[in-house]
Amino acid sequence: MIRIAKRLAPAAMVFLFLTASLSNAQEMAFIHNDYDLTLQTHVSHGRVDYKRLVADRGPLDHYLKRAASVDRSRFKKWSPAHQLSFFINLYNAATLALIIDHYPVKSIKDIGGLFSSPWKRRVVRLFGEKISLDHLEHEIIRKNYPDPMVHVALVCAAVGCPVLRSSPYTGERLNEQLDEQMKIFMMDPVKNRIDAPRRTLHLSPIFKWYQSDFQKKTSLAKYLAPYWPNAEKITLGDMETYRIEFTHYDWSLNKKSRD
Repeated sequence: MIRIAKRLAPAAMVFLFLTASLSNAQEMAFIHNDYDLTLQTHVSHGRVDYKRLVADRGPLDHYLKRAASVDRSRFKKWSPAHQLSFFINLYNAATLALIIDHYPVKSIKDIGGLFSSPWKRRVVRLFGEKISLDHLEHEIIRKNYPDPMVHVALVCAAVGCPVLRSSPYTGERLNEQLDEQMKIFMMDPVKNRIDAPRRTLHLSPIFKWYQSDFQKKTSLAKYLAPYWPNAEKITLGDMETYRIEFTHYDWSLNKKSRD
């Protein structure tokens, strides 16, 4: 995870302050206000009012147009946290646009056919190119920002996904926001739960698909330990001996029930 060291020599602190000030100034040149408006207006408790968003897509389209106008040289001046927050927001905003472009659908997997994946479609405009959601996630985000927390931030418009936040990610609060996301995700017993009597961890398939990302420096159980709710009575040593079973991944659309 992108963390700032707690203890630094005075000279390093001055350098970090100046660097952070420059990064913040650069970030202010690209604000997420129109995407924020989209989320505040149409997303509640992780569910999206797609029907209303279809009729009120102006702010979302404007956000994606502005994101597409960012050139690589400007982007490189941002801090890693600002860069990653930009990519996460872009992924989630482009996914919303993909859904409303084809709405009504029951699932994002309904977009395309037998030989056409929605994640392979070139629907993301970035640095003068059109790329796919898969390319953005796997070739850009995972390769350049090796933080497994991105898997609870990138939302594929499915109920089985982590919830879509009602506000954008920002460089200033990225660490805090990702921690919050992980805790919220682990609190959902449909996706993740501990069965202590049967010594079993029931985990979202996300932890199966990206297990290597979470286990680069530690075991999966140890990585997740701080995020389990009400797991104080189970020691980490015990938890690491637990069997892992993966829960059902619900691919139905993460829409508001009245849609």
